[in-house]
Amino acid sequence: MRQFAIVGLGSLGVRMLEKLAEVTDEIVILDRDAEVIERYKDLAVSAFVVDAIDDAALRRVIPEGLDAAVVDVGSNIEAAILVTNSLKKLGVREIIVKAESEERGEVFKLVGATRVVYPDREAASRIVPLLVSPSLFSFMPIGTNLVLAEVRIPEKYVGMTLIEANLRQRHAINVIALREEASREYRYFNADYRIQAEDILLVAGKERDVIEFSGVEERSARGDLKEILAGLLKGKGRGKGRAKG
Repeated sequence: MRQFAIVGLGSLGVRMLEKLAEVTDEIVILDRDAEVIERYKDLAVSAFVVDAIDDAALRRVIPEGLDAAVVDVGSNIEAAILVTNSLKKLGVREIIVKAESEERGEVFKLVGATRVVYPDREAASRIVPLLVSPSLFSFMPIGTNLVLAEVRIPEKYVGMTLIEANLRQRHAINVIALREEASREYRYFNADYRIQAEDILLVAGKERDVIEFSGVEERSARGDLKEILAGLLKGKGRGKGRAKG
C-alpha cells in the first residue's frame, strides 16, 4: 500500500490529509504546532510534533520508501526549501509543494519538488470562467492548456444530433458525455439523439475554445492597456510640442 506524508498542516496540507484519509490511513503528519497535530492525529497512522527544518528529526519520522509527500509550511520559503531538499535526499518519490508565486515554484523544483501547487492561481482558473459565462457549470484545468467543463448546449444546436452539430470541427472541442436535464445523470449519447435546450455537455478542449463555445469571447486586457498607454503618451508628446511653440 502506498504511503504518504503531510509536512505542515496549512490549508493545503489539511485538505490533502482529509481527502487522502478517505481512501487510506497510511499517512504520516508533521507540524510544529502540538494543537494542530492533536486536532488531526486520528486521520493519520502516525503524527509528530516536529520542526521540519530539523533534518535529523525529519529523518527519524519519515519512513523509508515513502511514495509521496505534501509540503505546506506556510509562507516561510527558507523552511519550504530545506524541507523539500531533505525529502528529496530521503528518496521520497513524489514531492508536492505549495507555492505563492512562479518564482518560488521554480526554486522548489530546483531543490527537489516534482510538482508545485499554486492554490490562488488554480482557484482563479476554475472560478473566473464560471463568473463570466452563465452557460458554464464547472471548469477544471487538467493540463497546460486543456480543460474539462460542463457546458449548456448553445441554442443554435438545439434539435441537432451531435453528428450534425459537428462540434469537433466547428469549435475544436470533444464531447465526452451528455446529461439530460430530466435525469441529472451523464450518459453516452446515441447517434440519433437530438439535443434538447436544457442538455448539458461534458466537453474537453483548449481553454480558449471551451470558453468561446460557452458564448464568451475573450478579450486581451493587455492589448487594451497598451492602446490606452500609447494614446496617453501620444497626447503628452503633442502637449510638449505646443508648450515649446
